[in-house]
Amino acid sequence: MPNRLAASTSPYLLQHADNPVDWWEWGPEAFAEARRRDVPVLVSVGYAACHWCHVMAHESFEDPEVGRQLAEGFVAVKVDREERPDVDAALMRATTALTGQGGWPMTVLCTPDGEPFHAGTYYPPRPHPQLPSFRQLLDAVTQAWTDRREEVVGQSARITSALAERARAAATADGAPPDAAALQAAVRALAAEEDRAHGGFGGAPKFPPSAACLWLLRHAASGAPTAGEALGLAGRTLTAMARSGTYDQVAGGFARYAVDAGWVVPHFEKMLYDNAQLARAYLHWWRLTGEPTGARVAAEICDWMLAALRTPEGGLASSLDADTTVERPDGSRGGVEGATYVWTPSQLVDVLGEDDGAWAAELLGVTPEGTFEHGTSTARLVRDPWVDPAEAARWTDVRARLRAARAQRPQPGRDDKVVLAWDGLAVAALAEAGVLLERPDLLAAAVRCADLLLAVHLDDDGRWRRTSRDGRAGPSRAVLEDLGDLAEGLLALHAATGDPAWAETAEALCAEVLAEHAGDDGALADVPASSDDAVLARLGHAADPTDGAAPSGTSAAAGALLAVSALTGSDAFRAAAERALAPAGALAATAPRFAGWALAVAEALVDGPREVAVVGTSAADDPEGRAAADELHRTALAGTAPGLVVTRGRPGADQPPLLRGRGLAGGRATAYVCRGHVCDAPTTDPAVLAAAVGARR
Repeated sequence: MPNRLAASTSPYLLQHADNPVDWWEWGPEAFAEARRRDVPVLVSVGYAACHWCHVMAHESFEDPEVGRQLAEGFVAVKVDREERPDVDAALMRATTALTGQGGWPMTVLCTPDGEPFHAGTYYPPRPHPQLPSFRQLLDAVTQAWTDRREEVVGQSARITSALAERARAAATADGAPPDAAALQAAVRALAAEEDRAHGGFGGAPKFPPSAACLWLLRHAASGAPTAGEALGLAGRTLTAMARSGTYDQVAGGFARYAVDAGWVVPHFEKMLYDNAQLARAYLHWWRLTGEPTGARVAAEICDWMLAALRTPEGGLASSLDADTTVERPDGSRGGVEGATYVWTPSQLVDVLGEDDGAWAAELLGVTPEGTFEHGTSTARLVRDPWVDPAEAARWTDVRARLRAARAQRPQPGRDDKVVLAWDGLAVAALAEAGVLLERPDLLAAAVRCADLLLAVHLDDDGRWRRTSRDGRAGPSRAVLEDLGDLAEGLLALHAATGDPAWAETAEALCAEVLAEHAGDDGALADVPASSDDAVLARLGHAADPTDGAAPSGTSAAAGALLAVSALTGSDAFRAAAERALAPAGALAATAPRFAGWALAVAEALVDGPREVAVVGTSAADDPEGRAAADELHRTALAGTAPGLVVTRGRPGADQPPLLRGRGLAGGRATAYVCRGHVCDAPTTDPAVLAAAVGARR
């Protein structure tokens, strides 16, 4: 019989709807049930594309004996970390505090009041030398709850108090946004972590440093003494990743991370948030340097996002699974990681013939021994085939045939929920790529996605919802990162189209950040002030300023607040952005790799940011004037000045304050370049504008 999860909008929770476990969703009802029965709460946190979440589900949650044991002694709660990042963040703080590490699946034991007293990640069905089995864990917790209740409750209260205090201290720490000197020091600190042999930073596992690359490219355009060093760091990393096994050489799109330092073997799940940020990083690299790899990979990522993740409603799904369901060697069917993607030399010959098959095996590093499992290899470019036109043409043909053949294989599952924050990041990528790569289809996709987000994720009470599926909003309130990342996407759409409605909604989102997420001291919280989740309130709502695989809520909000302040002249928004960037001052010196988007916003703050208002003719029958305005607009969007804010309109139209009072110079389309609303002389010359904003010509 299906359990309570059968009515969920989360694909991850629906994967557990037929478990023999009496699952509850996170909420006051689950904790009330635990108080009524006087039993602890087991919270299991994961997400749909998580390989080890599937493993633990198969080994433990599909076991009727485990279901019986949970039903007798616990209230079992299943959480989708992507739908409830606030719950995930709070429990991850507890897990790392108790164990020194974290990850998914995450298993947390709480009192009926929601106070954690034990935490871990994956538990096997049978004990390992240093790890109990899942059923042994349940036995031990039941015994402790029965025989040593006072000790358990006392420990949980101490843990909860310490976590809440730590969250408050982090949110209220004194500091100032990184200045020019701090940003230069951060570049040097990051350079010390570079893997000069393979590209990227640190060792295995190696994650794409998406936000760090976006920051480095902004710094490279700043003209600072460390600009060249920043460009080298970004360029080497982006080149290595583009040729690696982490990038899908056949169909485009990046996997979540590489399990090795050399980027050879990926963990095969593909996440929207990674690819949206990486599309912008490659696009900005090309915009700054003209490097063709940047334009090619940016376009391929965008095409992959639309081909693989676009939903019927026009949104973009969260992820593709790491596993593909196939028949195993023992005759059973189940998930096998990477089965869709890997190759053997003989498979390449079967698809391509002897000559092209051998050539592709050499180009892609597909060996008889294999680079992955069971003699299979991931595909990576061991050399650049795009240098030689003849080889480029051959690779284009071979790639198309491999893509067609691979499409006939079983495909990984897709988590088709739409996440507000991640789709906001994708809107920004698609809008910028649409304009800079002259791809109207990408810009149209960005508009359609944004229309969906505004139509579905804003409820009748004016509250934003974090997720949707099949055009139906999920139950969870949006958190800080949702508002900031959505505003980022809408601001990119406003810059690309000149439509004031996008900027107006971004301004409303920033107003909500201050009204619902800023405390009296200006510190930001992930959860809205009107949230009624008492359990999370005890664990602490303060936003984590650290940028991980995606921008933190604090960094995302800071970027949106700063850009909207430039459009509107709002001192309150600018002051809030500066306050939100204060924690990045310490991170810049100690851990710049984990403050990438905050440092990118700080680059914009140091630069001004520069503001460009393009004013065009209001005559509908003036094609020459419209063409002149279009050229100025394209030039402004090609600018590399850090955090450049662009708007476009007509004289006398109802436009953002940055445009008001701007007229045509000599009756011609005109651009105004300003910093802090102090403007240079207006210009009608695209070359002058290009020099002012750092655009290549």
